[in-house]
Formats: sequence, structure tokens, C-alpha cells
Amino acid sequence: MQFGKNKLKRRKAAWIAFSLVTLALLPVASAVEGVKEQDVQGTEVKHEQVSATYDAAAEASNAYSQALQTLSSLNTQATESPSKPDSSYSTASKFDSRGPIASFIRILSRLQGRTWMPSFLSPDKWISTGRKDDRKSRAIKVVDLLEHAVELGNTDALYKLAEVSLFPPSPLPLDAKRAFSSYQRHADITGNASSQAMLGFFYATGYGSVIPVDQAKALLYYTFAAHSDHQGAAQALGYRYWSGIAVNENCMIALDWYEIAAAKSMEKFLSGPPGGRSLPPPSVKLSDLDGGVYGQGASVASTGLSAHRAVIKSAKAKAAGETWEDVLEYYQYNADRGQIDYAFRLGKIYYQGSIYVVPGGIASGSEGVANFPRDFYRAYAYFLRIARLVWPRDSVTSPLAHKKEKKEGDDSTFVYAAYSAGYLGRMFLRGEGVKQDFKLAKMWFERGAEFNDRECLNGLGIIWREGYVEGGKRDIKKAIQYFMVAAGQDLAEAQVNLGKYHYSRREWPLATQFFEAAIRNGSPFEAYYYIADMQATQARRDAIAGAAASAGQSDVHRGGSCAIAVSFYKLISERGSWNDDIVRDGNARWIVGTEREKDNALLRWWIAAERGYETAQNNIAYVLDQDKTTLRTTRWAPLPSNETAQLALTQWTRSAAQQDIDALIKVGDYWYYGLGVANESEALRWEKAAGYYHSAADTQLSALAMWNLGWMYENGVGVPKDFHLAKRYYDMALETNSEAYLPVILSLIKLHARSLWHTLTGGSQKTLLLWSDQQDEDAWYLGKSKAEMRKRLRAAKRADRERGEIEGGAQENGPADDEDALEWARKRREEDEEGDFGPEDYFDGATRKREDLRDDDDVIETLVSFHPLLLHEDTN
Repeated sequence: MQFGKNKLKRRKAAWIAFSLVTLALLPVASAVEGVKEQDVQGTEVKHEQVSATYDAAAEASNAYSQALQTLSSLNTQATESPSKPDSSYSTASKFDSRGPIASFIRILSRLQGRTWMPSFLSPDKWISTGRKDDRKSRAIKVVDLLEHAVELGNTDALYKLAEVSLFPPSPLPLDAKRAFSSYQRHADITGNASSQAMLGFFYATGYGSVIPVDQAKALLYYTFAAHSDHQGAAQALGYRYWSGIAVNENCMIALDWYEIAAAKSMEKFLSGPPGGRSLPPPSVKLSDLDGGVYGQGASVASTGLSAHRAVIKSAKAKAAGETWEDVLEYYQYNADRGQIDYAFRLGKIYYQGSIYVVPGGIASGSEGVANFPRDFYRAYAYFLRIARLVWPRDSVTSPLAHKKEKKEGDDSTFVYAAYSAGYLGRMFLRGEGVKQDFKLAKMWFERGAEFNDRECLNGLGIIWREGYVEGGKRDIKKAIQYFMVAAGQDLAEAQVNLGKYHYSRREWPLATQFFEAAIRNGSPFEAYYYIADMQATQARRDAIAGAAASAGQSDVHRGGSCAIAVSFYKLISERGSWNDDIVRDGNARWIVGTEREKDNALLRWWIAAERGYETAQNNIAYVLDQDKTTLRTTRWAPLPSNETAQLALTQWTRSAAQQDIDALIKVGDYWYYGLGVANESEALRWEKAAGYYHSAADTQLSALAMWNLGWMYENGVGVPKDFHLAKRYYDMALETNSEAYLPVILSLIKLHARSLWHTLTGGSQKTLLLWSDQQDEDAWYLGKSKAEMRKRLRAAKRADRERGEIEGGAQENGPADDEDALEWARKRREEDEEGDFGPEDYFDGATRKREDLRDDDDVIETLVSFHPLLLHEDTN
């Protein structure tokens, strides 16, 4: 019992002790927990701060990446392009195009593009709305993500936002204000050259009315960008100093900037495969696609030698309803039936990517019309098919082995096989459509060289010059021999290679001869660069020696070496537009035809025009031209916008300054009608218009300018009234362009009638005589001085004959006794024609019957399109 009580006491004492220990430990545990909690909280605060910084950058980067991905998906839905190849040809390129199956597939593919199926059955009718909504949603997503990334400090997103605002994906409208502010912020933060160049464009043009035009700031931003190695800005500065836009003309400064721009293009060219990068096709003018500014037959662009240009041929073919798809189909039809020449043409077309190739060889490239993506695989198939007719097997060690024996009638086969070998060798040399293989390239070149093919000879020269042979040994002497033989056949690339050889040896006179020969034979790039380089060196020597004018004068070095160097460097920088071919991009967008794409095209042309691209300047002026109609002076014509007319006149003027004669006449038209000019008096405007027409007529190429001057002299508008000069210019117009026959004849009839009435009413002008053999004394023409001299000599001979002083006893009315009568008559007739008469009186000649009259429609079209001055009332 006692034991139980003691046990209970011990248990109570244990609980009391445990309670005391617990109470004693509570403060310590609380303190420890407080320290732990404080430590954890401090750690969490620090982690939160670091995490917040890290998450902002990551969020911005993530938003920017998502924006790029979404934008890429929008851009992959390619807009309609005028150069997009027909699906039948892209399908057929995957197999042998011969045989009924291939023909069936081509026909089926062509039928898929026809529009005779009811529109409500087209799947596009049902899904187009959904696609538009989806594209619009994604486009908005791009802008939202970019703006979010910009708010988080991503400068790359800021630049991309500026680009998307100025060149937006199709569902979004252009936002020039946001583009300018984004470029401004990006340039201020990063000093980026591209942003500075675009700011220069905004200040130079006032695009979108975001800011007023400020040429000083434009020059400043262009200069900053050019010093940061921006090619477009260097071009803009070069053009400004060359043309005197907001600065004094200075050829040497223009030379410095254009040299920088051209060097970048040349560097890009040389970074390509052996022989250099393939040149992009040249850009074409919209006006040329319509036959010129004034239409077919009335424009300098489509008359004379210019009528044979590829762009004019293409315009005529298009007007006749032809398409390049039809041409390919015709060639395909004949090639499938064993016509070797058509197979070779198809190979060339697919290799160059155009129906029209440039003279001068493979390296010269193609024309800028009837283009489509190059198809090396198809080109290779056609060339190989032809080559196999002569070389059925390949042998790298013995290239000339396995050749078939030539039989009677096989001449054309062997010729086309040699041509094809040149293309095959070039494709293996450059890795175009095939794996690059110098051994196979050499094999094909040697096969073609056996037949003295110039492309193969030039290719062997490149191989030996660069050491693309086994062992890598170069043989310059052997290369020069090959180049010489090829250059002797007027191959431009071979002549360039010889010029480069002598250029490297500082034998510049000899190098210049080869480069100039290459240009004459169609070299579009390298030859111009090296001539420009030599001329630039000479210009700087002249400047140092003080042979030219002071650098402070506005016209310093406008002629001579500096002018040549600037012109050629300008050509190189514009043609070598691999990185930024905005003119061709604008052309493609314009042909799409929607208002949106037309606005995008104008923007791109305007940027290029600021850089001096004459094609872009002409395109802008042609699109904005408000004087296309002959009804401009009637009450039905819309009132012209002076702001638009000013821009058009500016671009016409700049285009005319770069040797476009039709643009020069347009400038005269704008002054005549008072479009885009200050509120000048009519007399002053007409005087300036006559000056521009005189400049165009002095080129001896524009019948339209001559006709305009004839009309102005007839009516005394801008020039003194002079019927004889009017007749002379009308005659010159007909002599320059026979298609002006009807307008000139009508004008001459009216002129003679007015002259007669003027005489009958007591006017002071000398009367025009219809059937007089006497030349108009007051009219002057090219060659009149020589005719006057012959006339005086003829008169002297007649006087001698009258006195009987002609040696041999020749009499005025007959030959001498010992002189052949027929010979005397022939000489007498020639003397009479040369001495007594000036140029043919075109009015008298034109009233006779002519066999080359056009049909009525062509005559009426020529008459109406000849010039709006036809409808202007007589001002006197």
C-alpha cells in the first residue's frame, strides 16, 4: 500500500518535471523558429527579387519569339505573284515530261486553274471568311506580343514593331505614325543604322504626313546610317550629292558614297559560287509594260531601236493575249517529240528563270520580264538528255571517250550537245541543282571545248585559274589561253576574266579594252565595277593635282573620270540588290492589283526613289500621273490634286535627269498645263514647256517632242510664231517615227491652210508654198550648211558651163564629145539632187500614195494618243 502511494507520488513528480522542462524549452523553440522563419522569409524576398528580374527578360524574349513564329506563319501564305509558275510545270518537273501520262497530267493541272466552274462550288467560297478571320486574329496577336515585349524592354521587338507597322501583314493596316515613333525610339536607344535610314526617309518625304519634310534632318540621319555601313543610306547620300538634292552638287562626295555602296554589292557577288552569284533580273518600268509613257508607237520607249527590247516585246505579246505559260507549253510539245532545239531552249529558260535571256552568255543572266522561279532540276534533265545523244556514258579520266561517231545530218545534234555540255559543266562547277563536283565540271567542259564551245572554254579557264583540279595546282598561263579563245568569240565573261587578269597586274589600258569589249557584248556587272574603280582612281588623282575645279564648286568633276565612276558605281549598287530588291518587290505587289498591295508597292518605290533608282522614280510618276487622258482640258476631266501633281512632277523630273526622254516630255507637259507648279503666268509656263520639248527633240529620238514644238511654233505658244519652223519640226517628227504619219499629215494640211489665210489677210509670215522647188529660207535643219555649200558649188559649175570653160568641152545641155552620155546623165542628176534641193518636202511626199498605212484602228489610236495638244484651242 505504501509502495502504491510512493509510485503515485513519483508519477506526479515526473509530470511536473516534464511540464517545467517543456515550459522552459518553449521560448528557445520560439526563438529558433523565429530565426528560421526570418531566414526563410529573407531568402524568399531575395528569390522573389531575382525571379522578378529574370522573368521580365524571359517573358519579353518569349513574347518576341511567339510574335516571330506567328508572323512567319502569316508570311508563308504567299500572296499572289505575277511570276508564280503554273502548277502543271512544277508538277511535271518531278518526272520525265515525255509520253501520254505526262501530257495528261499537264493538261489536268492546267484545267484546275480555269474559272468556268461555278463560283459557289469553289471551296474558297466557303472557307475564305474563316481564313480572313484567322489571319486577322494572328496579325493582331503579332502586334500585341511585340508591344508586350517592347514594354518589357526588348529592343529587337521594338524594331520589328516598326517594320510590322510600316510593312504590315495583309490583315493589318499600315500605321506610319507608330512606325516612325518606333524607329525613333529604336534609333535613340541602339543607334541602329536601319532605323536611322528609315528616319531619313520619313524626314525626306514626310511620308504619311507624320512629320513635316525636313531635308536637313534627312541628310543627318542618312549620314549617320551610312557611316554605320547601311548600303541604302550610302546610295541616298550619293544620289543627293550627284543630283544636288538639298545639297550642292559635288561629284567627288557622291563618288565616295557610291563607291561604298558598290563595294558591298561586289562583296556579295564574290561571296557566291565560282563565277559569282547569279544576278537578280533587272527591274522594269510599269510604263514600259504599257508600251511607254505615251503608249505603243508614240513613246521613245517603244520606237526605234527601243522597240526591240524584251519588255516591249513582252508588252506586245501580252496585248495579243499570249502568256509565257503558252510559250512553255508550245516548247514542251515540240521537245517531247524529239525537237532538240526546243529541248535546249527549255533548258535555258528553266536555268535562267525567264523566257528572255540577255545577250552576252550564261553569266549575263535574264531580262526582267516573263520571270518565274529557276528550276535547275528540269534544266539539268533537258541538258543531260541532249548531251546523252553524243556522250552516252561519263568518264572523268577520259572525258572524250564514249563519244558517238558523227553521221551525215548530225551537225545540229553535236552543236546542241556542245552547248548543253557548257551548261552541265557550269551547274557542276557551281553546284546548281546538282552536288558540286569539279571533276564532272571539267569533264563536261572538255567535251564541249572539243567543239570550240565558248562557255566550255571559259569554264576550263576558271578551273585552271582557281586550281579546281586534282592536286589544287593553278595554271594561270593555261587559263589565259582558254580565256583568249573564248573572248575571241565575244563571250563577255571571258573578256571580263582577261580584264581582271590585266587589272591585277596594273595594266589598266589593256584591262580597260577588255572591260569595254565585255560591256559591248552584254556584261551587266563586273566590267562596270572595275572600270569605275579605275576611273575613280584617276578622278582622285586629278583632284589632288588640281587639274579639275575646286571641290567647293557645285559642278566639280561633273564630267570626265568622276562622272563615269559615279554612273558605273551607281549601276553596280542598284543591280546587285540581293539583300534588298525593293523595286522588284514593289512591282510584284502592284501587279497583284488590290488597293492595299498598290499602296505597299508605292511605299517601296518611294524608298527606292530616294536612293536614286530611276525605275522607281518613273513608276511613282506614272502611277500618280494625272495627265494620261487627252481629255485633260475638258470639263469631264477631274480636277487635279496639286499635292499629288507636285510629287509626280518631282519624280518625272528626277527620272528625266537620268536620261528618260519620255519623262522629259512629261515634265514639259506638266509645265504646259500648270500641274504641280507654282502659280506662274501662262507665258512663263509655256516658255519652260518649250524648253523641255527642245531638250527632248535635240536627242533626235522623240517624234512627239518634235510634233509638240511644231504645234507651238505654229500657234506662237511659248515661242515666236513661225510657220516655217513649225513645218520643219512636223517634217522631222515624221522622219523620226513613221507611225506619226497621220497626225503629221493632218497638222501639215492645217498649217498650210493657216499660212495661206495668214497671207491673204495681210500677215507678216512668209507663205508656205506647196509645190515650190525652192527651200524655205527661214527654216533651218540639220545638214542645211552642207546643202548650202553644195548649192553654191553647183551654181559655180553652171556658171563655168555657161562660159564654156568646162574642161573637155562639156556643155550645159549635154555631155562632152568624149564623155559617156549615160554617165553624164547620172552625174547631172546627182548634182541636181544634192545641190538644188534640201531634205525631201514631207508634205509633198506624204500626199502621194503610200503602201505602208496601218489599218483604221491603229491610225485612230496613234492620232488620239499622239498628244493632248491636239485638243487644245488655238491661243492666237
